[in-house]
Amino acid sequence: MTLANSIELFTNAGVQWLFRYVHVVVGIAWIGLLYYFNFVQVPAFGEMEAAARNNAVDKLASRALWWFRWAAVATVVSGLALLGVQQNNSEYFKSPAGIAISTSILFALTMFVNVWGIIWRNQKVVISNARNVQAGGEADPAAAGAGRAALLASRQNAIYSIPMLALMVGTGHFAYTKGVVLTGGERGAYWALTGVIWILFELNALGVFGKGPGKTRVIYDTHRNAIITGCVYLVAQLAIFKYLLG
Repeated sequence: MTLANSIELFTNAGVQWLFRYVHVVVGIAWIGLLYYFNFVQVPAFGEMEAAARNNAVDKLASRALWWFRWAAVATVVSGLALLGVQQNNSEYFKSPAGIAISTSILFALTMFVNVWGIIWRNQKVVISNARNVQAGGEADPAAAGAGRAALLASRQNAIYSIPMLALMVGTGHFAYTKGVVLTGGERGAYWALTGVIWILFELNALGVFGKGPGKTRVIYDTHRNAIITGCVYLVAQLAIFKYLLG
């Protein structure tokens, strides 16, 4: 027996374990901070006076956002690395397990784009404004709109995270019928319905249907609404999975 075979870390299975472990740890950091922002920080900031809020944005939120956005990068990179070393055949992604992980990847990549393309881009405006005001400068009139845009995307990410985590865990733990390869019609129906719901949510988060409170944005108006919406989305996605894929 060679040294590489006697130390499992140096085998393909060991490398998979390492990437999976890193993926779980940094994923906890990413989603944990996402929940902190939505369920703790935003409600708390809403009760603060402007001076206290600006100080918290400068000293606290800016640090948390650093860990948040780079944890998102580490989660995506480690997840892709894990997929790269796994020895899945071409039929895997036509199976229920493969479709479950593919759906969670869709949600996770959308969340990643929201982090870097919307949340961080707008939060930079908010942080800059807070620091400028603390230094005695004038408030940036664009800061409120930037904060609202970041909030919509962040609350949508919280909604996405609930079915995403369920399907990711389900990949290894759902009671699948092993060896099943779904037909093209079954997969097409699943992805069509899943895709329509996904894109409508994302368009809503981008403000395509409006950016103010109420109407289709009511799901973002409070963190409770976002949690309820995420749970309803989970039930709907699992129902789609069960009844269209059997």
